[in-house]
Amino acid sequence: MLYPADLTWDEVDPADHPFDPASAAQVVRSLGPARQVPSRLDPAFDPTRVNWAWDVAKPWSDAMTHVLVERYGRWAAGWRWSVGEGDVDGGPVGSWCCGSHSITTPEETVDRVVAALCEWREWLEDLAEWFEAYPLDPETLVADRILWERAARNLILQVADRAGAESGWYRHCLQVLGWFLGYWGVAPEPAARLVRQAVGGRFESWTSPDTVLAEDIAEKLVGPLRPQDTRWSPPDRGPLPDHLERWIAVRNSVPWPENDGSDNGSDDGSDDGGPTTTARDGAAEDFRSFDAVVDPARGAGLLAALELVRADAARGAVLDFELLRRWQQHVLGTPEPPPLRTLPAFAKGGEERYGIGPDTRARLDACLAQAAGDRLSLAARAARAHLDVCFFHPFDDGNARAALLTLVFVLARAGVTLDSVLLIRRFGRRADDPQDALDLCRTVAFSIGQSRAATR
Repeated sequence: MLYPADLTWDEVDPADHPFDPASAAQVVRSLGPARQVPSRLDPAFDPTRVNWAWDVAKPWSDAMTHVLVERYGRWAAGWRWSVGEGDVDGGPVGSWCCGSHSITTPEETVDRVVAALCEWREWLEDLAEWFEAYPLDPETLVADRILWERAARNLILQVADRAGAESGWYRHCLQVLGWFLGYWGVAPEPAARLVRQAVGGRFESWTSPDTVLAEDIAEKLVGPLRPQDTRWSPPDRGPLPDHLERWIAVRNSVPWPENDGSDNGSDDGSDDGGPTTTARDGAAEDFRSFDAVVDPARGAGLLAALELVRADAARGAVLDFELLRRWQQHVLGTPEPPPLRTLPAFAKGGEERYGIGPDTRARLDACLAQAAGDRLSLAARAARAHLDVCFFHPFDDGNARAALLTLVFVLARAGVTLDSVLLIRRFGRRADDPQDALDLCRTVAFSIGQSRAATR
């Protein structure tokens, strides 16, 4: 799920993303989640087994973010970036707090979503106006340095005021300073570095910066800038590298935890304590609470695929691309099992590219076959297979869902059912980062441990 702190200015610039606030209420009410607002009064809700905030409110809010982003663009992900400690704390939005408090009756809840979306958009438009109010030119940087510093100081104070200088407010402040530099031509990477160096950890939660601190940070931010510096235009990096090849290199270098046969719920991913069947099927619950809210047909397709996954695991099916195709037919609702993609694929807003070649399918099958071994821990094998599907990216659509089903299959073949898949599903991973791979492994191990604890 996209988090607003990761948004770039290109993704939120109001000039490039039209929005009609007058029609927002009608649009939001037409979306799937608006017609399925959860309620604590639902007879099916059992407070002894279900955590309302985590198992009900968060998946619904995530689903709403998903459809808003689909409808309006990535900028809309900031609708729930609430002031203080909320769903995503440290933001500028006051109309939404968190699912636990903001989800009430269907009418009130949708009204709050609309108000929060419009409030977030208005804030972005205010920022664009403030950026434009300081027409800065790199060629006249030396002469205009005081103007640059004044602009940065005012932005710091504006963000602190809007976010109430409450919990985590400085994350958005750093982001806005980076947006400001980017607006006037500084490339994203050097802009982020300059902001980090200027702030130097001097902002604190629940503490508003005084003018002296704001001026000092602004001076340190602008001071290193030079008109002739190459940071004013991003270097020509040429075509994107093949992130599938980068994943293969990472895959072969990561110190995956080995199978120690323990049942200790360890955080390193080495927990292999035998079969575990929970009363609650976390994958099925997530498909119902998230995907079915986004689109009932999508949820039904995933549940049908999940049933097939468990049946295939029970009969000892071999995990390969052909098996994935059978599941993906239900996921996508296609007349026939979808074929392997024939063109390079892109993900993460175009930041990752996955190549394709005549041996891609054979390489994918070879990687998936390794999930049947027992040298590595169950968590490692499941996490690695999940990432294999993510970065081989075999289908034109629905690869994240296919990856989760693959993970469920590997666990089911070992007799393990997870009580929850939220931590596994809601966070993206990068193909070229070994730490991301190990973090997923630890998350799977933690989820296995939590599921075992629930059965004791």
